[in-house]
Order: sequence, then C-alpha cells, then structure tokens
Amino acid sequence: MTKHRVLPDVDLGTDDVPDSQGRRITEEYAQEATAQAIASVGRGRPSLTGTKATSPQVTFRVTPELRAQAAAEAERQGRRILDVAREALERYLAS
Repeated sequence: MTKHRVLPDVDLGTDDVPDSQGRRITEEYAQEATAQAIASVGRGRPSLTGTKATSPQVTFRVTPELRAQAAAEAERQGRRILDVAREALERYLAS
C-alpha cells in the first residue's frame, strides 16, 4: 500500500483544494508551505567536523577496475564506497 497518491493537476486560483485542517490551499499558501518545508529540512549531509561548517569535498577519477574493487570491498564491509575511500586516504596519509 502506498502512502501517497498522484492526483490530477489543479488550478489553485480556481479549484477549491483544502489542506488537512480544511483551509483552502492557494498559490500563496503553497509557496509559503514549500519555503517552510525546505527551511526545516536543511541542506546536505551532516558536517564531518561536528560543527555546522561545510565539510570540504575531494573528487577524483578512478579506473573501472579500481571502482569495482572499491565497490566490492564496501559491500563486503556493509559500508558505502565513500567511507572506504575516506578511510583508505586517512590511512595512507597517516603512514
């Protein structure tokens, strides 16, 4: 059973569409609700620094073979490739 249903498009300027409390949804209401929802969600993943600062990103290319090896190792460990790659870089730089 799905939680949400896709309904036909409506014209909020002319159609009477109520919210869960029976209030009419207008274009202004929809815009405000959207802005509030986006603001409450935040952006991206939590910082690795433990603060609200953005964590720097490093991007690089690898061969298909290296990608496959990393994917296999990540799956074996039950982790994401990025976690395996981050740990490998940390170990390399610490040695």
